[in-house]
Amino acid sequence: MTPVPTPHTVGILAGMGPAAGVDFARLFVAACEDWLRGHGQAVLDQAYPAHWMAQLPIADRTRALADPRAPQPLEAMLRGLAQLAGLGARAVAMPCNTAHAWHAALQERLPQVELLHMPRETAAALRAQGLTRVALLATEGSYRIGLYAQAFADQGIECVLPEAHERQWLMQGIYDGVKAGKLVLAQERFVAVGQALRARHGDIALAMACTEIPLALPQAPEARGWTLIDPAAILAAALARRAYGA
Repeated sequence: MTPVPTPHTVGILAGMGPAAGVDFARLFVAACEDWLRGHGQAVLDQAYPAHWMAQLPIADRTRALADPRAPQPLEAMLRGLAQLAGLGARAVAMPCNTAHAWHAALQERLPQVELLHMPRETAAALRAQGLTRVALLATEGSYRIGLYAQAFADQGIECVLPEAHERQWLMQGIYDGVKAGKLVLAQERFVAVGQALRARHGDIALAMACTEIPLALPQAPEARGWTLIDPAAILAAALARRAYGA
């Protein structure tokens, strides 16, 4: 068995929301275990990379995109990213889809750290799976700036969007449901959107492009058998690859 080189230190810029950040740490540890097993390595405590998570109170991203007078998240995200860089993180994942509206500004201010781009990582992974048509479950902020639409288009993937009232159901599930600790309400809203999309488009893959959605939708009985894509899990796998130098 070839010894694993000392992994690089990586970071997680979280707090958007806190539950999604904690869940991402779980996904990252699982992705590291998968990497070790996939490379014939023993899964030991000492084989995992050093990884730091910054859980910060960061202004709401969707509100910031809708209203320039609202509190903006950039400076808080910059502080967190700089703290992670100071701890030696060479690559950082940001487990909030909408926050990637500020990706370019963050990367420009701190070029010494590779800030992974969740929509691009997701689009590349879906392309590798042979998917050419995916429905997008996201926040109004993500829809407004076409965050995933552009990443999908770059990979030749058609991005199918919910109707306006269905987007409101998603926002209710995210804010009144998961963020408020009401997972039953969240499931009801997310399932309703998924059922509507499937009624119009058949057995289409659903990209859960808000990190709150995977905390509720996959557990719904109605969603059994649906093709659910979790960009956070894809991002976690990408961060694990960076940690192990791949």
